[in-house]
Amino acid sequence: MSKNQFYVYSFYRFLKIKNKYRIKKLLDNFFLNKKLKGTILLANEGINGSIAASLDDFNLIFRYIKKILKIRKIEIKINEIDEFPFNKIKVRVKKEIVSLGIGKINIQKYRGDYIEPSKWGPIVRDKKTHVIDVRNYFEIDIGSFYRSKNPLTKSFRDFPKKIEKMEIPKNERIAMYCTGGIRCEKASSYLKINGYENVVQLSGGILNYLKYIK
Repeated sequence: MSKNQFYVYSFYRFLKIKNKYRIKKLLDNFFLNKKLKGTILLANEGINGSIAASLDDFNLIFRYIKKILKIRKIEIKINEIDEFPFNKIKVRVKKEIVSLGIGKINIQKYRGDYIEPSKWGPIVRDKKTHVIDVRNYFEIDIGSFYRSKNPLTKSFRDFPKKIEKMEIPKNERIAMYCTGGIRCEKASSYLKINGYENVVQLSGGILNYLKYIK
């Protein structure tokens, strides 16, 4: 690995954050002497971010994030890059870390069951399963899984209305997928809260699936 090699780390974790402004201040101070760029979002429902940093700084940064949030695990996707893709580091306080616009949802309680990439194929091929692509329509145009249905959303906030128009029976299985998993966490929770009985999601999203199949 080149000494100038950097990585983009995309990460999220749904958890209750009661002191998000204090967490922001701690992160701002911690990042002062670190060579990194990107954006981190903090909300009452958790943390979401995409940052570029060296491998050495990565270890320090995520060790610190876990410490101040008092967690052991955080979902991280890693991509290798040759130069920084961001202008500066920003820590922002938001209402939601991924915006669905319907108020508070207990993600930990309601999210759909995870399906690992190794077991995703039979799910997609099952004609009794409704495979839903939770990405926006322009992302879906790049490519999608066999038999998957497109809700035709321009933004994630469109999802509640669009899924209702699809008129899927609430007792039939729904299998959801998105890019990195975060939108499915909230979308699957929304469906279960609204009476859908059998909701599953691709663990880690398309990025995790591509890593599995290499």
